[in-house]
Amino acid sequence: MTGVKELAYVVYEASSLDDWEHFGVSLLGMQLAGKSADAIALRTDRKAHRWLVRRGPADDLVASGYEVADGAALDALIERLTAAGVDVAEGDADLAASRAVDRIAVTADPMGNRVELVTGFADAPDPFHSDALLGEFVTGAGGAGHHVLLSKGVARETYLEFYEGLLGFRISDRIVEELAPGAVADLIFLRCNPRHHSVAFGDMPHPKRTHHFMIEVTDVRDVGMAYDRCMDAGQPFEMTLGMHPNDHMFSFYVRTPSGFSVEYGWGGLLVDDDTWQVKTLDRLHSWGHRPPEVVAGLLSRASGKDAL
Repeated sequence: MTGVKELAYVVYEASSLDDWEHFGVSLLGMQLAGKSADAIALRTDRKAHRWLVRRGPADDLVASGYEVADGAALDALIERLTAAGVDVAEGDADLAASRAVDRIAVTADPMGNRVELVTGFADAPDPFHSDALLGEFVTGAGGAGHHVLLSKGVARETYLEFYEGLLGFRISDRIVEELAPGAVADLIFLRCNPRHHSVAFGDMPHPKRTHHFMIEVTDVRDVGMAYDRCMDAGQPFEMTLGMHPNDHMFSFYVRTPSGFSVEYGWGGLLVDDDTWQVKTLDRLHSWGHRPPEVVAGLLSRASGKDAL
């Protein structure tokens, strides 16, 4: 079935563009692709942009852009969505130009998240450059990275019918972990290319539409250097360095200026469709990924023991 081939870009609304520019460029190592009074564009590779951040009060995800192979594939996808009763609108030339694509169709997933289906995502006129990175960001056939969205009480069967049944995603695996008595984290991970997942969903208590976006680097030293830059800048962390058991990503989580997080990682698993087997795992983290307040508590107790 013809479907999306990658998560091409994301659009966020943010109350402070200055903070976002500092966060994206100085701390994470992205390249500023464009800037106006009302928006900034950030690059992580040869593409014109990967993140668009526009001024506004939401401090949350506005749209997810998924690229399809060509116009014929987009026509087939629109036909399939329409036949299933999903509203799809063809975007105009101005919208396509703002996203640096040849063509764009706009719809929404069952949670109400805006989904943009695009063709011809343009390259920038100049090579990507970062003053902060030793290596590069991992994109290419895997797209911009992955993000985890909140299902907001929508039944799994409903959103899987949209993403798997209509857009052509495949399930990679599922993680179900009891974090505390009565508190269960239940996430499902979906892929559309060899990257282990481009989108994942969880029904968790979280005020945003998105929990985090993951960007991956080719050099493990860049994870440590970004970790230090964020620490030195006083940027709040959500989780310390650690590793996931399903995609094997070595990473940390840092809060964006808008309150959701960025996972900054290295070494993510690539899936071979011919041999991959879907599993359900019982833990979110192989090791590490501890909330900073937990680490602070451990250090405080250790300090108290030393004092005795």
